[in-house]
Amino acid sequence: MELTGRRVWIVGASSGIGAALAGVLDARGAHVAVSARRESALRDLAGDRMAVVPVDITDAAAVRRAAHQVVEELGGLDIVVLSAGYWKQLTEFDAESFQQHLDVNLSGMANCLEAVIPRMQAAGAGIIVGISSVAGLRGLPGAEAYGATKAAQINLLEALRVGLQPKGIDVVTVCPGFVDTEMTETNQFPMPFMVTAPVAARMIADGIEKQKARIVFPWQMEVFAQLAPLVPDRLWARLFRPKK
Repeated sequence: MELTGRRVWIVGASSGIGAALAGVLDARGAHVAVSARRESALRDLAGDRMAVVPVDITDAAAVRRAAHQVVEELGGLDIVVLSAGYWKQLTEFDAESFQQHLDVNLSGMANCLEAVIPRMQAAGAGIIVGISSVAGLRGLPGAEAYGATKAAQINLLEALRVGLQPKGIDVVTVCPGFVDTEMTETNQFPMPFMVTAPVAARMIADGIEKQKARIVFPWQMEVFAQLAPLVPDRLWARLFRPKK
């Protein structure tokens, strides 16, 4: 699939994967609109090449208004990339933090989907790209909240792929491993096979062009994604038991 001329809305583009992907898609000839809460960061990224539409994805009404503005700015919408996310390591189970993960990672994604799916259905075409994580494949200590929302995203995107394909809408699930971003810079645990945000962005753009249903990277994490579901539950618990 050719990206040149495609009208792309990237939600969660003020930093990290979203910001890097905006640059890659712009360089490949796409017409890009970027959204996030931090307007100044968006404008620094966009310059005079991208449309800037600030939005808080936890506000459903604001997301609907932003989607309308993006369509006005770009003249339509071919691809939406849902990259906004929240991560906080839980040292003890914390219901308030769990709720914040739900509000951003799951309800925020749902707000965006509600705003774009009817438009794509009316057009009979479109691509939804959801940024999830390999953390959603199996449960890991410290990632109880983040992993649960990422697992839900994977399931949600798969269900949408099945339901929307007959309507001309494709759904792409992205499961990165560790990426060097603001989200990971405070982590105090080993992060094997880490890649930079520009590398991650290129892999995502390549996957969209190749019309992949699921994009997992780096390759070591793709192997992990294939093997992790096969590990028996008790063995998984022993393998990832926190050290005292």
